[in-house]
Amino acid sequence: MKYMDIAEVAQRSGVPASTLRYYEEKGLIASIGRRGLRRLFDAGVLEQLALIALGRAAGFSLDEIALMFAPDGRPRIERRMLAAKADEIDRNIRRLSAMRDGLRHAAACPARTHMECPTFRRMLRAAASGAIGRRTREPSFETRLKRRSSG
Repeated sequence: MKYMDIAEVAQRSGVPASTLRYYEEKGLIASIGRRGLRRLFDAGVLEQLALIALGRAAGFSLDEIALMFAPDGRPRIERRMLAAKADEIDRNIRRLSAMRDGLRHAAACPARTHMECPTFRRMLRAAASGAIGRRTREPSFETRLKRRSSG
């Protein structure tokens, strides 16, 4: 089995050594020992880092990503968690699409000023009410599970 020191893992994964140390501190990855002062990792850490990168790209928090690993570091991904994130992404797509469409209308609107454009005025009211513009973060999958089991 091939072991890599932290510098090689950083070079091969593109993840800075400081981030690797942080991920280890958070329990997302685990070193298997040291060679001198450098941490050593099993080659499987590259797959774990790829899963972490995919989770981050999808918008999962590090705490949510930590739930995707069994104690031995192997992937253990809840399909419900993936479905919930896909639903959240769909909601964001709808919100952003509506914002895009409103901005495109305002850019091409024949009204003399934006303030005279009824569509732009509706966007202003929606922004003032908090209906658009602020991203609300739903409770994490872990938090929702805890609430269900305690209530």
